[in-house]
Amino acid sequence: MSDLSKLTIAEARDKLRGGEVSSVELTKACLTEIDAADALNAFVHKTPEIALKQAEHADTRIAEGDAPSMCGIPLGIKDLFCTRGVPSQAASKILDGFRPEYESTVTNRLFDAGAVMLGKLNMDEFAMGSSNETSTYGNAVNPWRRGNDDTSLTPGGSSGGSASAVAADLCLAATGTDTGGSIRQPAAFVGITGLKPTYGRVSRWGIIAFASSLDQAGPMCKSVRDCAIMLGAMAGHDPKDSTSADLAVPDFEAALTGDIKGKKIGIPKEYRMDGMPSEIEKLWADGAEMLKDAGAQIVDISLPHTKYALPAYYVIAPAEASSNLARYDGVRYGRRAHLAQGDGVTEMYEKTRAEGFGHEVQRRVMVGTYVLSAGFYDAYYNRARRVRTLIKRDFELAFADGIDAILTPATPSAAFGLGEMSDSDPVQMYLNDVFTVTVNLAGLPGIAVPAGVDGKGLPLGLQLIGRPWEEADLLNTAFALENAAGFVSKPGKWW
Repeated sequence: MSDLSKLTIAEARDKLRGGEVSSVELTKACLTEIDAADALNAFVHKTPEIALKQAEHADTRIAEGDAPSMCGIPLGIKDLFCTRGVPSQAASKILDGFRPEYESTVTNRLFDAGAVMLGKLNMDEFAMGSSNETSTYGNAVNPWRRGNDDTSLTPGGSSGGSASAVAADLCLAATGTDTGGSIRQPAAFVGITGLKPTYGRVSRWGIIAFASSLDQAGPMCKSVRDCAIMLGAMAGHDPKDSTSADLAVPDFEAALTGDIKGKKIGIPKEYRMDGMPSEIEKLWADGAEMLKDAGAQIVDISLPHTKYALPAYYVIAPAEASSNLARYDGVRYGRRAHLAQGDGVTEMYEKTRAEGFGHEVQRRVMVGTYVLSAGFYDAYYNRARRVRTLIKRDFELAFADGIDAILTPATPSAAFGLGEMSDSDPVQMYLNDVFTVTVNLAGLPGIAVPAGVDGKGLPLGLQLIGRPWEEADLLNTAFALENAAGFVSKPGKWW
């Protein structure tokens, strides 16, 4: 029974349609695995009653022949997605007790397609972090270990709970969100596939905001095919989201031919950074060779403004966070601090926000407020916006030159130990996003594919960046890379 949770979406779909297994059986297998994996701290709100009810309904639909690809598939939902009647806290103390009366567009679409919600997944508070160490629920833990070393490793962030749950086979797939790499970095750290779609491809309505011009939801799965299937259910125009693109959703799975003959793959010289580990260098070179062997043409390209991406990101993202998080004041919903006699509304704001927000969120709100202040708006925020335009232009010029996709490392290292970076200079933690933030600043689609392991047996991922709105083509290139890499390693079960 427990082996059922190890299935991919595609495998489970075929077994469900063929009558080999029911959604209820599949769901119960996942629930059993979840209950046995509390040491990973991946699921923070379990919803077995909802899951079994949805599974029963899915089985009825399948029996009647009304079975979309996601019908009956058990998923984990990141705590950033509002789910009706279920705690949706964005892993923050300030939203303690918040149970939305509405459903996010993404979860609503998944449930309409017959997907099953097993529960809510751990994450960094308000998606601010690269290691899942800022959560009010405590750290999520990577199911992988460094050889015989029992040090607990980060599953990456902010979608660390999603990454851990998928890699440990607690669910068949999970939703994630990506503001600066928060789908792709954790996917690479745990050896799964994570897709950040083009900005506007997937509705942001009902997803608790971090940085509105950067946030994008996407699938975190066990294979490229699964990402294609799940994206098809998540994507589409939403009139409730003014940034949602009114474009038809193609059949992403049908695009997975694996034929990339003649495709031009760009290798940006600016991503070759000083101090890059030799294992990452080799993985990148091997990945380029794999794509070349599959028939692609490898082309050296330049993205000259890459070096300004992290500074620009860490001005723009905190500025937008400062604005978005102003609504959490103890008045309308969520937590309100205890007030002393004589305290007024100002004291209520101050105490609630000081008590409710963790240190990383406080840091970013303060930075954001600073760069938006009257004396610094032009010096920092407007300058960062101009740099963002230049970064986007770099990609546009590369694609105009005939580049079909760009290959880079997904992360500058394998997963590190919990606590090894969190107490040091926060800038060192921010450097984890060095290969991923450009994609968010330019609004492009990007995917992380597991492609190898380091000397300690930990997974390493490669990133492919695609043309805007051409996720189908990007997924096909990723499919070819996945086939060539042949990554099949799984973490040893210690939890």
